[in-house]
Amino acid sequence: MRAPQARRRVLLSCPDGVTGAALLQALRRGDRRALARAITLVESSRPDHRGEAERIIEALLPETGKAVRIGISGPPGAGKSTFIERFGLAGIALGRRIAVLAVDPASKRGGGAILGDKTRMAELARAPEAFIRPSSAGDTPGGVARRTREAILLCEAAGFDAILVETVGVGQAETAVAELVDMFVLILSPAGGDELQGIKRGIVELADLILVNKADGELAAAAQRTVADYASAMGLIRPPYPEWQVPVRAVSALEGTGIREVWEDVNRFHNALEHTGAWTRRRTEQARAALWSEIGDSLLDHFRAAPGVAQHLAAVEEEVMAGTRTPTAAARELLMLFVREACEGSVPRRRTGLTKRGRKA
Repeated sequence: MRAPQARRRVLLSCPDGVTGAALLQALRRGDRRALARAITLVESSRPDHRGEAERIIEALLPETGKAVRIGISGPPGAGKSTFIERFGLAGIALGRRIAVLAVDPASKRGGGAILGDKTRMAELARAPEAFIRPSSAGDTPGGVARRTREAILLCEAAGFDAILVETVGVGQAETAVAELVDMFVLILSPAGGDELQGIKRGIVELADLILVNKADGELAAAAQRTVADYASAMGLIRPPYPEWQVPVRAVSALEGTGIREVWEDVNRFHNALEHTGAWTRRRTEQARAALWSEIGDSLLDHFRAAPGVAQHLAAVEEEVMAGTRTPTAAARELLMLFVREACEGSVPRRRTGLTKRGRKA
């Protein structure tokens, strides 16, 4: 068992040289620069940063869980960023502190992202009660970044009581955010009836609230028709929770109409699920999903780092690309090699802080 002094001393070499103890104190005060540094730390892939990030998250865990987590997705051009800015400003007017975690798609060539959300939400970014953090999705599927869950916890520890997670964009795969948030909001553009097919059931049936944006000017009538189309479609889908009938609303982020009512929907949703215990059950299921997601990601990291796998991976990939070996057979061979090395103890082990019985050292 570690000595109490060693356990309390969280002197971490953060990316900008600030010690972890000072970072924790500043973050608990709600310092936005400290929050940005902490998120940079948890997003780092350096092994030493990963250990430091895990210790910070562990220290802050008792101070998390009190915020409402809202996921926001929709097709390109639906006005997600404009809506988030209006929605965030309306939340600030109601006395909330708003954190926005915006996930941008990564370049297939260079791996980077533009990360332009602070310029698209300039007014919200200037508000002292708000924090905006754009991140690259990297190679993580599902529309969110790999460390979005940890970033949510850091925002909660910093005192933000509403966390908005904007996903990469809508599609069959952009549903991972539903396992990270309390309420999933789908934003759509006014469209003709045929375009109802453009948004697949896989994401619609996960939505807790559907908003048709741009309900203003010449698109006002089309927006109302789209609301009617989706309201009818939702009648054919079993709602996520028996205590909540998914609303479909028209809003205008440009004019600000219907935005305050969305906050009322958030409150009603929270109260309905908390009354039946579904709110707590959802958080519990999310924690379990996060565990298995981390297991899968970590296994893949260890798989790539295994010496035998790294030695043969390039050659096996070339054989698969050349068509001389099937992906199934190649994968089986590499996995058997990985398991054999793991059994022999040659796969690098990352320090976990656990004893053989699974207890903390």
